[in-house]
Amino acid sequence: MNFAPTDEQKMVRDMVRKFSEENIKPVAAELDRTHRHPEEICRKLGEMGIMGVAVPTEYGGAGMDNVTYVMALIEISKACASVGVITSVNNSLYGYPLNEFGTDEQKKKFLAPVAGGKVEGCYGLTESSAGSDAAALKCRAQLKGDKYIVNGVKTFITNGNVAQYCVLAATTDASAGYKGIINLVVDLKNTPGFHVGKIEEKLGILASGTAELVFEDAEVPAENLLGKPGQGFRQMLSGLDAGRIGIGAQACGIGRAALEDALAYAKERVQFGKTISSFQAIQFKLADMATELDAAELMLLRAAWLEDNHLDFEKESAMAKYFASDVAMKAAIEGVQIFGGYGYIKEYPAERHMRDAKICQIYEGTNEIQRIVVSRKLLGLR
Repeated sequence: MNFAPTDEQKMVRDMVRKFSEENIKPVAAELDRTHRHPEEICRKLGEMGIMGVAVPTEYGGAGMDNVTYVMALIEISKACASVGVITSVNNSLYGYPLNEFGTDEQKKKFLAPVAGGKVEGCYGLTESSAGSDAAALKCRAQLKGDKYIVNGVKTFITNGNVAQYCVLAATTDASAGYKGIINLVVDLKNTPGFHVGKIEEKLGILASGTAELVFEDAEVPAENLLGKPGQGFRQMLSGLDAGRIGIGAQACGIGRAALEDALAYAKERVQFGKTISSFQAIQFKLADMATELDAAELMLLRAAWLEDNHLDFEKESAMAKYFASDVAMKAAIEGVQIFGGYGYIKEYPAERHMRDAKICQIYEGTNEIQRIVVSRKLLGLR
């Protein structure tokens, strides 16, 4: 078993690390304070191929693999969790279903601009009554001639306030349950009957917009259907499996930021005549943080490797997502504890890491849902 990254993977990781340290980390606090969408950073990441890491070059991506994607996303999220989730959605929630299920024409039209970093994409799944119960969609898409007429409201949509394109989950027949679900690609900027609704005020990831998507007799060309009718739910589950690897990588990056900041502070902070890093209580906290984050990263790389090799990765992505996000939350809390009173004020980044980490335990499937996914796979249940 070879744990060493390839030369190409190492080159990309180092390139993204350098870019993140020089261009993202210095503005992370300002992005958090102003809630500003980091458009200039997104465009530069696109030019580097990071908005479509595993997307083939003919569709605007970098043509690399998902192991490289995990490495890059950890580095970005370590610098700024908001930039991390924007990158994750473009690659995973939006990019994966189009790359996997889209036609050649759909990929050229709707995937290439997002994978190339020219615009943002989003995934319209969650509704006020359909969160963990993803099959309970009420957003309706009725086929009339060569168009779907869409009515409904999506909530908590990452990138929803800025996205050009959306993969939209809707039902053609609510009484059919999951069998009635389809996925449509929607050009949000050029669809009459669509508008952005409420933009949420959140605890963390404040430079990443979270918005309502409102559809009122919106017309979407029938040719924008991904796959065939009846395939939407399976596409959704497959896309979420891929997305969970991205969120796990985001969480791992946040956790590593908490560790690095706590480690640096512990070497400088003096109490009782010595640096607090000399106290065993602090040393043990740092050791636990480092050990658990290393374990989380290895789990993420395994899930990404399985995806790259076209093997079943549902259980492994669920494991990696919930373990990495739990570890990140623990590391962020311990980071605040090591900073003490300074960890609770905005002058230092520790409190931001704690606010940013929490959402990773919730979105793209709560950690309770991940445990259900894992247990069902273990028990052979569907």
